[in-house]
Amino acid sequence: MPIPGTPSRAELVDHLVRTRIAGDVATPRENNLSHYRKLANGDRSFWLGLELEDRWSDEQDVLAVMAERCGVNDDPEYRYGQDTIDPELTVDALERLAARLRKAADGEQRVLLATGHPGGLLDVHRATAAALRAAGCEIVVIPDGLQTNEGYVMQFADVAVLEHGATLWHTHSGEPMRAILKGLEAEGRPLPDLVVADHGWAGCAGQLGLDSVAYADCNDPALFLAEAEGTVQVTVPLDDHVTSPRHYDPLTAYLLNAAGLA
Repeated sequence: MPIPGTPSRAELVDHLVRTRIAGDVATPRENNLSHYRKLANGDRSFWLGLELEDRWSDEQDVLAVMAERCGVNDDPEYRYGQDTIDPELTVDALERLAARLRKAADGEQRVLLATGHPGGLLDVHRATAAALRAAGCEIVVIPDGLQTNEGYVMQFADVAVLEHGATLWHTHSGEPMRAILKGLEAEGRPLPDLVVADHGWAGCAGQLGLDSVAYADCNDPALFLAEAEGTVQVTVPLDDHVTSPRHYDPLTAYLLNAAGLA
């Protein structure tokens, strides 16, 4: 079960490892390398709403960034077995994310939250939205009637999601975020000052020039590359769908406390 209250850094690191949010994660090495290779080979479904062109056409360059920013094994000859996320890198990124949330709160900025992984991260984003609203931020309400070829773009508990067949949908696409931003412009409403998201929602927002911060798994390299290039401001490495969404509660508590939003 989650540890109570707000954990210390050491307690959070221990919790991340025990719940496999970081440390020895469930994603196998061969899956990671396959995704890095597909991104490098130009498979846009792995670009997460970004325009990477040919800048990352060498999968070894992708692996090097993932080792540095996520903590996967940096040995290109290690091809099968367990892979890792460095929990210290996770907490470092949470602290950078907290600083950006603090800036949003101090400026009472407009913030849009969205997730392509509602089974794992919906409540992390919901709690963040509630804390930002309490601090004076405007949580962006998305326009009605938006859809993509995957489904309808909806908003639940202040978090934008994709709905398909009355089910919240897992998506890597940037098109739902693009639909929201076009919808806001069509209504003459201002765009967000900050997007807090994951998957293609975060990548698309950063690609279009918005301040974007993200969570990403070790088999989703595009957002770490975007952080390295400055397109996305922060990418927090974590397993984005562990056995219970409650396992993310201590992470959320630590984040909001570090941002002064608890």
